[in-house]
Amino acid sequence: MKDQTKEGQRNFVLRGNIIYSKTPQELSVTEHGFLVCSGGKVKGVYETLPKEYRTLSLTDYGDAMIIPGLTDLHLHAPQYSYRGTGMDLTLLDWLNTYTFPEEERYQDEAYARLQYARFAEDLKMSPTCRAAIFATIHPQASIILMDLLEKTGLVTFVGKVSMDRNGSKTYTEHSAPEAAASLLSFLSLVRSRNYQRTFPILTPRFTPACSDDLLMSIGQVQKQTGIPVQSHLSENPEEIAWVRELCPTASCYGDTYQRAGLFGGTCRTIMAHGVWCPENEIEMILENGVYLAHCPQSNTNIASGIAPIRKYLDLGMHVGLGSDVAGGASLSLFRAITDAIGVSKLYWRLIDHDERPLTFAEGFYLATRGGGSFFGDVGAFEEGFAFDALVLSEKSGLYRQEPLINRLEQFVYLPEQQQILAKYVAARRIF
Repeated sequence: MKDQTKEGQRNFVLRGNIIYSKTPQELSVTEHGFLVCSGGKVKGVYETLPKEYRTLSLTDYGDAMIIPGLTDLHLHAPQYSYRGTGMDLTLLDWLNTYTFPEEERYQDEAYARLQYARFAEDLKMSPTCRAAIFATIHPQASIILMDLLEKTGLVTFVGKVSMDRNGSKTYTEHSAPEAAASLLSFLSLVRSRNYQRTFPILTPRFTPACSDDLLMSIGQVQKQTGIPVQSHLSENPEEIAWVRELCPTASCYGDTYQRAGLFGGTCRTIMAHGVWCPENEIEMILENGVYLAHCPQSNTNIASGIAPIRKYLDLGMHVGLGSDVAGGASLSLFRAITDAIGVSKLYWRLIDHDERPLTFAEGFYLATRGGGSFFGDVGAFEEGFAFDALVLSEKSGLYRQEPLINRLEQFVYLPEQQQILAKYVAARRIF
């Protein structure tokens, strides 16, 4: 039957080889099964389609694989234009050489519209269904980004960046009150829109760029609005030393956010990286339920280090994956899965022999259910979950077709074979 889900049908069935994470270690596999969407949510996966669903619109994808949509917990939209540039630099030099000069250009709304249109279209066609995104310090340009993302059908959080120190001379907000006023202006613009899938997220760039007064002001906004928060944490040794100098009374990097009410608890929070978290910071993350966005390609490209993701998973930390464009050069979270597994092997081999490398199942979990849970019941095909799905088919036959998990693994590792036949977000077919 004709697939009408692009027009918003909320009850339908997909057929194919269905794979999703039950736990970080266990994948559910149903060959030539039926995935039912009822009322815009996942109803379940069935080997044989129950009678009550046989009248629904059915799209049979044959031998294609159907997996949950992927969630990118950390990326910078204005950096998309220069991804793959300056990868021989470390974090702070890279920010000053490339990031701040490029982000400053987004005060020109025509330039912002041009670059963000390219980013939004490419994100739409990528494996990502949901994302948490940094914009720039400019309220109007950030709204342009949100407008464009809303049209894609993806579900996203977008943050106008706040920073009142240690940017460039021409790219910073010159005081905490100025930065706070700019944030309130942005939120006012957001309220004037009728976004259905695109939401604001409070975005202090990172502690070195935010004074204590600014963090406190953002904390007050968070307390009043309940809007979630995203920032950076313990990414680079030089950055951490800088935080120690700037905030000598803080017990750790994470404490600079916690003192302002921006580190979990009642405040939903994503912190990117966590490469060098000390034990007291790890305890704080766990106690407050902070989400960690693991960005393995970026951590390699700008020489930040290797996050101990095995340790974090074993402790029960909320962990997902981030592309971290443009520290990461690729939007593809398939690449992030393979990088996460690869760097975990280096961590095991070179740093701690007791920390086992990630398995493929665990890498897949991070990209789906692990990061997706920040958005709620997202990233699996269990009853009541959001209906986000990717339909995957290789461009040509692979060497090893069985078992199905090996086929999926080859698909993830081989970009030249990757073909996304269809993408569904919140029960709506995007393409």
